[in-house]
Amino acid sequence: MFGKLSFAVIVLVICTVSLLSTVKSNTRSISRSEINVDALWDTAASGGWRPSSAPRSDWPPPPAETNGYLRVRCNGGLNQQRSAICNAVLAARIMNATLVLPELDANSFWHDDSGFHGVYDVEHFIKSLRYDVRIVESIPEDRKNGKAKKMKAFQIRPPRDASVSWYTTDALAKMKEHGAIYLTPFSHRLAEEIDNPEYQRLRCRVNYHALRFKPHIMELSNSIVNRLRAQGHFMAIHLRFEMDMLSFAGCFDIFTPEEQRVLKKYREENFAPKKLVYSERRAIGKCPLTPEEVGLILRSMGFDNSTRIYLAAGELFGGDGFMKPFRSLFPRLENHISLDTSGELGKNSRGLVGSAVDYMVCLLSDIFMPTYDGPSNFANNLLGHRLYYGFRTNIIPDRKALAPIFIEREKGHTAGFEESVRHAMQNTNFGGPHKRVQPESFYTNSWSECFCQMSAANPADRCPPDNVLDILDSQLTTGGNDDQEESTSSNSTSVIEK
Repeated sequence: MFGKLSFAVIVLVICTVSLLSTVKSNTRSISRSEINVDALWDTAASGGWRPSSAPRSDWPPPPAETNGYLRVRCNGGLNQQRSAICNAVLAARIMNATLVLPELDANSFWHDDSGFHGVYDVEHFIKSLRYDVRIVESIPEDRKNGKAKKMKAFQIRPPRDASVSWYTTDALAKMKEHGAIYLTPFSHRLAEEIDNPEYQRLRCRVNYHALRFKPHIMELSNSIVNRLRAQGHFMAIHLRFEMDMLSFAGCFDIFTPEEQRVLKKYREENFAPKKLVYSERRAIGKCPLTPEEVGLILRSMGFDNSTRIYLAAGELFGGDGFMKPFRSLFPRLENHISLDTSGELGKNSRGLVGSAVDYMVCLLSDIFMPTYDGPSNFANNLLGHRLYYGFRTNIIPDRKALAPIFIEREKGHTAGFEESVRHAMQNTNFGGPHKRVQPESFYTNSWSECFCQMSAANPADRCPPDNVLDILDSQLTTGGNDDQEESTSSNSTSVIEK
């Protein structure tokens, strides 16, 4: 009897300990999934890092005599073109070439012929890169025997993600032969991962310092930001629930038969044939989040209906029916049309200027949330710019982890929904420095090449000397010596300059 009683006591103790352990485990789980929304309005922890793209080793100025002229045509949307411009500058440096101001292929996508002059500050672009490459607005005329003859650039279609060696061999040979080459198309035509940190830092100097929008675009963007910030913090969301992305992802089944026909037709005309099963794509997070799903994520994280939200998006597919659930959760929605008092954007809301304004407002927002960070140059470039601009908070939904949660909710299993969403969202770094892992792009995360530490243990991470610009100025054979400095400010409302 005593043995049986002892055994029963032991079993009871084990069960009690197990129960307490389970309760503690659940408590820890709940604690881990709580998100401090108030803290998200501030910038993420920097870990002692700051942005710095100035050279840290010998960086001679471009020589007076170059190997020839480089022309490029940047295709795609504004941010795909932005990456192409960075690559063009780097290619010119690699080849010791004079870069002709890049051409923007605006008509085919935007039906907007603004071009480089209509979007970017050309004078600032050329002046900012004077330590790196020679830039001209057009190929000069060649005068022989008193006659002017314009040099014709030899046209080449570069391979996708071409290596540095392709530019120093194939492309350079044609340049020396003809005096000028024309690379078209020029989207993703230079490998992103290059084992030369100075080359990568040049890309950052172009992207985050030299490429500055024209004054009227900056003024319009700042006026919109000021109107939003007059009432406190605001969040910017890139809602990628658009026809091209839905067609690309193969996510059709939630739409009407007629809408599905439109999406499938668009896919057939613009993308390579591929069998896509909606249920399979959805289950692994390959579908763009619906507006309602975005709202449910934010509500589960703890944002309330007083949150002010700026929507950066093209024409949403499927009509207002998809927006109503989101608007019911977060009624304080704005976009560049509703906030533009000048009326300029209403004339061509889908043009390059509208995209540029969206870019600037998203860059300066307290929180940025991309809803589809797959093949989205806008979202990916912004994530990188916000990292460089002072580790500004980003909320990046883990669509793969969220997909089964939303699927279960649609089946009526709503118990623990918000807790599950919060737990899935804990996987994001919220904008802090983190190691770049494929397939993450260099333009999405330039850490650590374009960052430094004042008290770094690793010599490669140390910041350049304070007089780095004086050193570069002294190396120039010609050029200005205006005082420029690298700085970052979480309160600034303009892109930082070199």
